Amino acid sequence: MRYKRMPIEIESPEEIGYDTIAFNLAESSVADAMLTDLKLPDLKLKLAYTDHRGKKELRQLIAGDCNPINAGNVLLTAGAAGALFIINTCLLSATDHLIVIRPNYATNIETPRAIGCEIGFIDLHFETRWRIDVSQVAAAIKPNTKCISITTPHNPTGMLITEKELKELIALAEKHDIFLLIDETYRNACYITPYPVTATFSKKIISVASVSKAYGLPGLRIGWLITQDEVLMEQLLAAKEMIHITNSVLDEEIAFNFLMEKEQHLTRINKGASANLKIVTDWLDTEKRLECILPEGGVVCFPRFCSAIDTGSFYKLLIEKYKTFVGPGHWFEMPDTYMRIGFGWIDAPTLITSLQNISKVINEINNE
Repeated sequence: MRYKRMPIEIESPEEIGYDTIAFNLAESSVADAMLTDLKLPDLKLKLAYTDHRGKKELRQLIAGDCNPINAGNVLLTAGAAGALFIINTCLLSATDHLIVIRPNYATNIETPRAIGCEIGFIDLHFETRWRIDVSQVAAAIKPNTKCISITTPHNPTGMLITEKELKELIALAEKHDIFLLIDETYRNACYITPYPVTATFSKKIISVASVSKAYGLPGLRIGWLITQDEVLMEQLLAAKEMIHITNSVLDEEIAFNFLMEKEQHLTRINKGASANLKIVTDWLDTEKRLECILPEGGVVCFPRFCSAIDTGSFYKLLIEKYKTFVGPGHWFEMPDTYMRIGFGWIDAPTLITSLQNISKVINEINNE
């Protein structure tokens, strides 16, 4: 494994210091919950090892009524990042090939790179509204291809894969006996997804999610992967046991109690996120120097400058003078003329000021 730190982590608010940022548009999740805001029972927990697969009742809750998925198809992990690491290290070796839809969440690219496998990228484009060209995916498959990696709702664009595109990708995976890895950690964020948990559709799908992005609980480090493939599940469980044996029993219990009232929380969370999306949409309607394909899901969007601009000066002035932070394009191996704006983490008044600050910086750089 050849580990290399990712720009999205090196330049994260956690690293540069939240105290240096007054207007944080770099967060890709909804607002962080406070433990005191959760209605937790008196937790009489024995701080022992828990089920290696994770708390059974929590796994049953995640599986829900998504037939044929059941608790045995769910493995709890240390966040979605932990799930992605386990999956990639189980499926891939240095002699294998992986297809990744790009731009993408950095871990979906850098973990395979650390393994040393070959990666074939299918690049999405603004001009085609960030749609996946399934024919390009089909053409990229090789004899040693082990997996196709996608995210939906997509990070950083907010694109949502259509049911037709999903069925076509599943057909490819089944035809070539490869896995389709679907990072759907934004599935419950902001909009209603038009299909159930994707792992219900095929034994060749591995779906990944967590309580971090849609629920505002990243500090719990609870994620999960779902697969109907029993042989693969045993391999994934073995990997988890080698890395950290079990999750935190305390984290699992808090996540379980939160998800027991999931619908109540989501109603509140998505109401705020939807209102914030309206603020972003209204701003983009007036800020003609940026263009954006509006997100279909999640709490991020990925606008770009319409004309040339000194991006180095833009990002420097934005953070140093206005203490406003966005996710530059290079976090996603894209030009810095793109930026990811997260609209779910901050309140409406702060969001309005943050967006106004972006416009002010463009004015200053263009001498307007």
